[in-house]
Amino acid sequence: MRCIIKNMNSKKILIILLLVAIAFGVVIGSNLDKFLPKRTLSPYAYVPRVPKSITGESEAFSDIVKAVSPTVVNISTTKTVRRDIPAPHFFDDPFFDNFFEPFRAPKKWKEQSLGSGVIVSGDGYIITNTHVIEKADEIKVILYDKQEYKGKVIGTDPKTDLAIIKIGAKDLPAIKWSNSDELQVGEFVLAFGNPYGLSHTVTMGIVSALGRANVGIAEYEDFIQTDAAINPGNSGGPLVTIRGGLVGINTAIFSRTGGYQGIGFAVPSNMAKRVMEQLVKTGKVTRGWLGVTIQQVTPDLAKQFNLNNSNGALVSDILKGGPAEKAGLKKGDVVIELNGKTIKDVESLRNMVSQSEVGSTVKLKVIREGKPIFIDAHIAELPKDSAEAMPERLGEKPTEENELAGFTVMGITPEIAKQLGLSKDEKGVVIISVESDSAAEESGLRKGDVIQEVNKKRISNLAEFNKITYHIKEGDTVLLFVNRGGQKFYVTLRIY
Repeated sequence: MRCIIKNMNSKKILIILLLVAIAFGVVIGSNLDKFLPKRTLSPYAYVPRVPKSITGESEAFSDIVKAVSPTVVNISTTKTVRRDIPAPHFFDDPFFDNFFEPFRAPKKWKEQSLGSGVIVSGDGYIITNTHVIEKADEIKVILYDKQEYKGKVIGTDPKTDLAIIKIGAKDLPAIKWSNSDELQVGEFVLAFGNPYGLSHTVTMGIVSALGRANVGIAEYEDFIQTDAAINPGNSGGPLVTIRGGLVGINTAIFSRTGGYQGIGFAVPSNMAKRVMEQLVKTGKVTRGWLGVTIQQVTPDLAKQFNLNNSNGALVSDILKGGPAEKAGLKKGDVVIELNGKTIKDVESLRNMVSQSEVGSTVKLKVIREGKPIFIDAHIAELPKDSAEAMPERLGEKPTEENELAGFTVMGITPEIAKQLGLSKDEKGVVIISVESDSAAEESGLRKGDVIQEVNKKRISNLAEFNKITYHIKEGDTVLLFVNRGGQKFYVTLRIY
């Protein structure tokens, strides 16, 4: 009996222990998350630790924008456009007014455009682009604080597409200037302006290239190229460095659609400052002049003149009595430095001379017959441009002629000289025809060109031309000196 009771008590104890274990398991299972470390399953709950250097740079850019924005203005212009094509005379009869007036095109109407500018002095001087205010009847300037003023044109310089206007205000915030010569490719820059009328917009990019020329925007081009977004309406706005200094004036964009495509151009601040100072002081811009005709050094020309590379500007003509002749420059010299600054190409020499002060003396480093020499030259004022039209036709073809590498020449007769506008003392031979797809056409020779030298040897007539060219054989490269309507330059011609 005791054994049975003992066994029953043991079973009860086991059941009780089992129930307690189950209950404890349920309690533990339901509160398991309280005993284990929490895990974040969603990546969006992660808070990154941003380096202080990055946050500091962001704040620095914001500080630059806050400092520069008050100097940027919105320029709105209005100009009257007149209809060039007159309406039929009978439309002017009052009888037709009631019938055709609703359909008649207006004889004149007002056209509005938007641009940008930057305040460069506290007394109200603003620099912008010529094309922004060109032919404007009214110029309205809106400041950062929404105040509006009427703008007065102080002067324009279409050759650089720069203009200065002034408003009647004082104690204005003015931007500080930076030296554009110290700018380097790859530097960060900020472009300010009013693209599409969206006032006080700022974009950031880098300097993509320096010294861009032959863009076709202005006569004197030395553009800063940037990928900072520039759009219509940005013209005239400032391009600034990350130190907040004015380094350029936004001028144009390269676009096939009219919108931003990653290439913008700005006039360097050094050029803009010089133009501004002259326009404010005298109302016009005077430019330096040496009295030379220069051309690009091609690899073929570099070989002909014993040069190590294609840098520099080749002197192809010297104006009689000009500063270059007085200084001792000669045709065939290659200018590689001006006041210690490297001359990369024709545009760099042209820009440096034009920005030199009239009456000053510059030191030129020149390669002459393969040897470097130094020449001091005085800068004169650029005279008014003059141009002569090329004649379209030559006289009848004479029997005395010579053909070389796809072009035919003849001696200069009095009749031909008259047609070409040449002086009586002009010597050489004239090209009377150029074959298509020939070496002559590839080199750029044209009908009417006067050849005055062959391989640096002066020629006066067809006989001398024949004597020199007789020894030229296939595979040779010939150096020609050409006069085209008063423009003189060298041409290399490969004989096939």
